[in-house]
Amino acid sequence: MLRHKKTAAGRGFLDDQFLIAMPGMKDDRFTRSVIYVCAHSDEGAMGLIINQTQQMLFPDLLVQLGIMNEQEAIRLPAQARDFVVRNGGPVDRSRGFVLHSGDYRVESSLSVSDDICLTATVDILRAISSGRGPRRALMALGYSGWGAGQLESEIAENGWLTCPASPELLFDADIERKYDRILASIGIDLAHLSLAAGHA
Repeated sequence: MLRHKKTAAGRGFLDDQFLIAMPGMKDDRFTRSVIYVCAHSDEGAMGLIINQTQQMLFPDLLVQLGIMNEQEAIRLPAQARDFVVRNGGPVDRSRGFVLHSGDYRVESSLSVSDDICLTATVDILRAISSGRGPRRALMALGYSGWGAGQLESEIAENGWLTCPASPELLFDADIERKYDRILASIGIDLAHLSLAAGHA
């Protein structure tokens, strides 16, 4: 999916959008989740849950990956030490992805929008740990993926709401209230959401 994105001209319809789980979401893994869509095409879609956190801390991850030892991890700058590792989704949970502002790019970085990139190599973790990383970033382990037509079907069945993503809501640190705040940003009150899909 991402390899296809790197070579394809243009963007998918849902690229750079938030998927917001409807209250009736049947899959518990996605209850009250907000997903940022990184790639969408006829072949399927890939995104990262942005409002679920992992137990693992960023310094522990750096040690586990051999990027630094425990002594070096203790001396990390506060910004890197407090960098939250999120649960990006149920697929390939040992693999890390960093969504970040476009001021940092390496050869492996993929542009999701004009301002947002996705990088999945350890270079960016080294850069973040040394204070040379992007101005804004979030890291997730694992991702959420859909086969051809699957996401479109779930949206049609009232599983997800979609809206354009804003960098402010994507990157801000208030993870716990992100679901409610994103709904509020598009003028939706949970109390008024219908669980049934409407058909004209």
